[in-house]
Amino acid sequence: MADPNNSAKWSKYSIEEGKLVRKAEFCPQCGPGIFMASHANRSSCGRCGHTINKE
Repeated sequence: MADPNNSAKWSKYSIEEGKLVRKAEFCPQCGPGIFMASHANRSSCGRCGHTINKE
């Protein structure tokens, strides 16, 4: 089954000075490779549901 929005993965990275830079934060529970979704008032993990409220 193909990923419906394959270009979304590339929006989480950039290349600066020849190095790969991750622009989003990782989930502290799931570990590296699982990004947190950024919302207006919180960050949440789509895998485990961990939520961090922004204040």
